[in-house]
This record gives sequence, structure tokens and C-alpha cells, in this order.
Amino acid sequence: MWLPLLALFIGLAWLGWREYQKVEIFQAWERQFDRAKYDILSVLGMKDMRLTWGVPSSKGILEYGSFELAEVSEIYLTVDDRRVEIDLDLADLPKGKRFVLLLDRAEDEAVRLPFTDLELAAKWGKFLQDARQS
Repeated sequence: MWLPLLALFIGLAWLGWREYQKVEIFQAWERQFDRAKYDILSVLGMKDMRLTWGVPSSKGILEYGSFELAEVSEIYLTVDDRRVEIDLDLADLPKGKRFVLLLDRAEDEAVRLPFTDLELAAKWGKFLQDARQS
């Protein structure tokens, strides 16, 4: 009976250590930006009007990409693959499990930024819309 509990504890400790390493790597990575966000699904940094995104891992930021915010033609949020207006009051946003901030670019493929927190996704969407319009 104790052996399975010990194995479970060791597994949880290992997963916690990996997540801690991801956060430490992100904290070093985010210093180069004016504004940054960390989510277990993706990272995003903004310096001036340049956006850089990737996927956090215990070895570094993977799937790097970077572009100017001026290249974005439209910004919107999806909740469980349904498009939602970012300007809605946070209380009016639908409940769901998968939240993605989509940045459509005229010249290239759209950038999909997954979030685990709907409120954070909506706030980033509003921030990017306001930054793009100013």
C-alpha cells in the first residue's frame, strides 16, 4: 500500500520540478520584453510593437515566432472553437475549457495563442487591440 503512494509522491514531485524549471526559464526570457505572459500552454512577450511567442519547456522556449503588431489584421478570442467578441464584459464571457487568442495576419498564417485562463486571454486581447489602434 505504501509503495504506490511513494511512487505517486515521487511522480508529483518530478512534475512540480519540471514546472518550476519552466517558470525559471520564462522569468529569464521575459526580461527582454516590456510586457510578457506565462501560461503552461504558451508564452508571449511584447517589446515596443514586436510580439514574440513560444511554448514553455524545461529546456527553453520552443516554437519561437516573432512579428510586428502592425502585421495583425484582426484579433479575436475563441472559447471551445467558438468565436467570442473580446469587448464583452468578463462576466458575460461563455464558460468553456479551451481558450485561444487568434491573431490574424494579412501576409502569414494566423497565430494561435492558447490560454488556460479565459480572463487573462480576454485582457491580453483587449490590450493588443488597444496597442494596435494607437
